[in-house]
Amino acid sequence: MSTRDKLVELQETLYRSSNPTRRWLHCSRRDWIINAIENTPRPGNQAALEVGPGAGVYLPTLARLFERVVAVDIEEAYLSHLSSVTAMFPNLSVRLDDITESELPDQAFDLVLCTEVVEHIPDSQPAIREMRRILKPGGVLVLSTPQRYSPLELTAKIAFLPGIIEVVRLIYKEPVLKTGHINLMTAAEMTRQLTGAGFSIDASHKSGMYIPLLAEFAGETALRIEQWFERHLYGGRFDGLLWTQYYIARA
Repeated sequence: MSTRDKLVELQETLYRSSNPTRRWLHCSRRDWIINAIENTPRPGNQAALEVGPGAGVYLPTLARLFERVVAVDIEEAYLSHLSSVTAMFPNLSVRLDDITESELPDQAFDLVLCTEVVEHIPDSQPAIREMRRILKPGGVLVLSTPQRYSPLELTAKIAFLPGIIEVVRLIYKEPVLKTGHINLMTAAEMTRQLTGAGFSIDASHKSGMYIPLLAEFAGETALRIEQWFERHLYGGRFDGLLWTQYYIARA
């Protein structure tokens, strides 16, 4: 199985993981983003873009809400995995495009979705500026990315070391691959990039607490403890420990 196929398999596995913490972290992020797509006011429902759609989790929601949906990725091989989704929705198309220097036209979309993408781009500022350019006036960007100092990201630096990753895979008994996160930002850094590109931020959110070892070995008990910490950390000085930061930003 190619690395590409493994990545797609991983993305599909995360939402039904047998590990309660792993499943919760990804399902809660998915649910927040879908709610944002469905309930955020925007100029219209003509066109939406998803940057880096991965396994296509959000494309059915976009295709249901918008007359035309475009999904772009820098590698055609990833887009080829979306054939089953595109077959279901005639208003959905995929195309090669590098969002850091996009060929998409100015002011073409009512909504742009970019979830778990910018952390894979060495310099995300050009990508943010391009997403601002292709949005209509008043158009909405829904974006999520991990937080730099969350325990999950810090632990990942150790978990993927040779010898340790094999043990991690034995514990989870599910696909576990390197994250490829090369551009982790704090909330302050992400906010600067958005406002610097000309966005105004309508709303922001943070979620997802991960406690190493407890998450792997304490099952549902670990999940309840992590959810307690999430509730009590959110909005405070230590909410940079939560895994994911979210933004609804307006062009």
